[in-house]
Amino acid sequence: MQRHIRTRLVTATAAVLVAAGTITAGVSTAEPEHTKTTATRSAKPTKAQIAALFDGWNAALQTGDPDKVADRYAKDAVLLPTLSAEIRTDRAGIVDYFVGFLAKKPVGVKVRTVINVLDENSAIDTGLYEFHLTDPVTGAKSTAEARYTYEYEKRGGKWLIVNHHSSLLPTES
Repeated sequence: MQRHIRTRLVTATAAVLVAAGTITAGVSTAEPEHTKTTATRSAKPTKAQIAALFDGWNAALQTGDPDKVADRYAKDAVLLPTLSAEIRTDRAGIVDYFVGFLAKKPVGVKVRTVINVLDENSAIDTGLYEFHLTDPVTGAKSTAEARYTYEYEKRGGKWLIVNHHSSLLPTES
């Protein structure tokens, strides 16, 4: 009988210890945001990291594949493109724009950029860039000078363009 009581006591003690450990683990994972260390918080990206997103987009242009370029945009992205008056609000529209644009073999070069990192999951890159273009029929070279704004969001661990506005620079008056 004493052995039976001892077994119950050991089982009860083990159950209490497991419960206490579970509660302690729950409390430690519910640490308030202000007490978390930098290592436990998502860090804001650097301006250089955001600037590199344009380089990735520009490299996608160099593939000549409109789907690879469109992959850099969120599903709900809005594109106000440089050489079209049509606002693109879905993947099909974005791909359609890049079919024609990529035929001109564009190479983008930033002239001036201003980056604003809003938080660990969003940033804006705005400024001036130019595209060196080649006419697909004549082979004639030209340069389109434009202003741009890229709004980026980190979604599912991947930085995507959610809003891209690009317009030709107005002529000086």
